[in-house]
Amino acid sequence: MKTSMAKNNFPESKIVVLITAAGSSTRMGGPVKKEYLALESGTVLSTAIKKFLKTTNPRILPSLIVVTVPVNGIEEAQKAVFCDEDLNKTLTNHPDTRIIFTEGGNSRQGSVYNGIKTVVSSLNLTEEDFNETFIAIHDGARPFISEELINRTFEAAFINGAAFPGLEPTETQKEKDDKGLVTKHLKRSNLISVQTPQIFNLKKIFEAHTKASTDGFEYTDDTEIWGKYCGPVATVKGSPENIKITYPDDYRKTNMIHTGLGYDMHRLIEGRKLVLGGVEIPFEKGEDGHSDGDVLLHAITDALLGASGLGDIGSFFPPEEPEWKDADSKVLLKTVWDKITEKGWKLENLDCVIKIEKPKFLPYRQEVIKSIAGILQVPEDSVFVKAKTYEKIGNWENQVEAFTTCLLSR
Repeated sequence: MKTSMAKNNFPESKIVVLITAAGSSTRMGGPVKKEYLALESGTVLSTAIKKFLKTTNPRILPSLIVVTVPVNGIEEAQKAVFCDEDLNKTLTNHPDTRIIFTEGGNSRQGSVYNGIKTVVSSLNLTEEDFNETFIAIHDGARPFISEELINRTFEAAFINGAAFPGLEPTETQKEKDDKGLVTKHLKRSNLISVQTPQIFNLKKIFEAHTKASTDGFEYTDDTEIWGKYCGPVATVKGSPENIKITYPDDYRKTNMIHTGLGYDMHRLIEGRKLVLGGVEIPFEKGEDGHSDGDVLLHAITDALLGASGLGDIGSFFPPEEPEWKDADSKVLLKTVWDKITEKGWKLENLDCVIKIEKPKFLPYRQEVIKSIAGILQVPEDSVFVKAKTYEKIGNWENQVEAFTTCLLSR
């Protein structure tokens, strides 16, 4: 069994977390393992891990997190976790927390047992500490667990030795035989569907798993093992949001949608080029700006940055910096867009309005759309640009404005 450590120097603690991510994700039907799919600022797996690190209750902050991964999959799992800058930042606030990756087994039961053995071998526990340590076993594909639910489950486990969250089924349940005939009509109020985290006294669940590894039975989850060898398991009310990603539709429902709004305005002066959307448009005046003054690309850049929460154009390219003097706004937009897409965002659509009296914009619209789509590497039909005039209100001959909205998904 291979094991890799990613963080060091942690003190002994009474709370540890085991994240199970050793499955093959065959039911997802895609090339990417479900735990490694993009979510929030990182992946499904990194998001699940963060929920235990971001607790505001110091009593349940883990000093050790063990992640079970497929055989020969440690390096890939590490990338899927530490690509998350928010997780890395959270870890800096908890320097005594260590994350370990270890290979799983041939079944979920075997993988959990390997993970628990890694926990035990990694902790220098006295007999007293062993008796007082609790382990939370959580699915790596269940990233929407709330802090409140984690807290409630831990409290129940502290009292009862073991606890898990669950939900009463919404549909009537039956029991059938191998011929498909109903043999028992079950009372729904007595049933519960199991969620994670399942939280146990570490010493007892370790001893129970050790016995289960040689008793010849295959167990579906850890509460079944606890129930056989240790006694009853307490339940707390689970959450409908605490879903496990199993099928493609489960992941599609997790997509985040963000909107962004961008705006820019420049004076038009002689001796400058008029550039809109990366296209030079013949005219006797152009934008007065620190860079090339492309108001449309500047507005687009701000809209995309706003939707992704990464800042604004001024924070990326301060106008007081000489290196951005007469800079090509296509390069600025591409630089920003690369950072946004690295975070897993994709463009659903971009809608723009240019407000200019002269020259007429319509003859150049399709060229501008093509230019923007090329910079962002998106289909042209996801970008649209309209133009309005000032209706001769105000100093309309000497200015140009751009308004942009965008929709990003992740």
